[in-house]
Amino acid sequence: GILEKIRLYLITKLLPHLEDRRKYHQEFASSTSFHGVHNIVQTQSKTRKVLWLLVVVGCLAIVIWQICSRFIYYFSWPTTTTVVVQYVENVKFPAVTFCNLNRFQAYAVSNLKVIFLIWNIVSGLLHKFAIEDKYSQELNDFLLANQNFSIKEFTRKNGFYLNSSTLLECEFFGKPCYPQDFEHVFTEYGNCFTFNHNDLPARRVSLSGRGLHLLFDVQQEQFTDEPALGYTDAGITFVIHSPKELPRFDGLGLLTPVGMHAQVSIRQLKSIIQEYPWGECKPDIKLQYHKIYSTNGCLQECKARYIQDWCGCLPFILPGNGTECDLLKFYNCVYPAIYDIEIKGLCTVGTHNSTCPSPCEETDYPTTVTYSSFGGEKAIKYFSAKLKKSPEYIRQNLVRIDIKYHDLSYKITQQQKALTVSELLADVGGQLGLFCGASMITIIELLEYIFTNFCWMCIFLLLKAPEMPEWNNPSQNQPTHKEKKKGIQEC
Repeated sequence: GILEKIRLYLITKLLPHLEDRRKYHQEFASSTSFHGVHNIVQTQSKTRKVLWLLVVVGCLAIVIWQICSRFIYYFSWPTTTTVVVQYVENVKFPAVTFCNLNRFQAYAVSNLKVIFLIWNIVSGLLHKFAIEDKYSQELNDFLLANQNFSIKEFTRKNGFYLNSSTLLECEFFGKPCYPQDFEHVFTEYGNCFTFNHNDLPARRVSLSGRGLHLLFDVQQEQFTDEPALGYTDAGITFVIHSPKELPRFDGLGLLTPVGMHAQVSIRQLKSIIQEYPWGECKPDIKLQYHKIYSTNGCLQECKARYIQDWCGCLPFILPGNGTECDLLKFYNCVYPAIYDIEIKGLCTVGTHNSTCPSPCEETDYPTTVTYSSFGGEKAIKYFSAKLKKSPEYIRQNLVRIDIKYHDLSYKITQQQKALTVSELLADVGGQLGLFCGASMITIIELLEYIFTNFCWMCIFLLLKAPEMPEWNNPSQNQPTHKEKKKGIQEC
């Protein structure tokens, strides 16, 4: 009885008569804002009906093709790059880190070759260096005899130092600067010193062509590298970087040999990269020991985490607060761990799914360097008398470096979405309006029409359901379960 009541309700209330359904279809075709449909229905000529049908179907096919192509293009995550040059009254001066190509003092230890081997193991964390087997026995003997030896303290005390004897002249924008204005930092070159490390507001340049002026004395007789290990140059290497980032010399360092004057012209380039999937950056990544995110800082923190987990200590050249590794840990655990990290790809750089993806914002300083011989005859005599050194010493030890902005401007390279959601909707709406005269109202009309017919179809199927054969009921020709049981008992 309940099913019959539901059936009667569906027939009388929800399912219209056949004539009403035909009238609804006729009214929809005549009044819809989808252009061309009413011409198919209302025209009496069969030829015109066929022509209008071909026109509507053809336009609909073109619209579907165009809309699909726009969606495919959107989901390919396209980008465009814009370059803007902004001129300003003053611009921040970058940080500059200076290192002596000669890392250690020659008289610091009797076997300087072993010290270089040890330092290559330490600096291998930043710049990969392969140790030859022919030095392994010599290195093992030194490690066993000097178990309390600290390469960190040795480098700090006997490496390159910055004072009035090595920094002869320092001037920033017409004002004198001193060795106290430089911060000590460990790099693959040992002791290095960074100018403008705190990004002080006063360190700004308001006139192009003026900047940082330096004169170094590399003191070759005190600092000498081991030619047998490939260290044959003498001079100053430096890298220009953001004050909030660590210096990175691998492939980026500039070299100035002794007896030369380097004039460095810099520009400021700011790059803005879109986040994934348009670009390769992830804006939510933060570093623990660095103010701003950079791939170099992220890579160092990644290596520090793995080494601290494997070796139970932390190399002093990497950021962190763990227990410092001694020489035996460096040689037996840290150096193999770095090799394992590189082989297994545990710390990767570049794409969005790597350990250290590209930064969303990055500031670089492209440079143009020109060189000239340091000093003429009068200049050589002047410095020889001032320093009380021979002219040959001046030519073999002094290095002059001038760093200045090319002009008071900075360039912004910005990666932008080539197609936004609003532009995609505008393209889709334009294609619908051009070929079909359709709009958002038209789409709602079509959805309402489809939904109404779907409801009618569902009601029709529900009404037909009681009339379908009951597949689960036993056939009249087959005995029921009770009949089977009765027959078995009779047997």
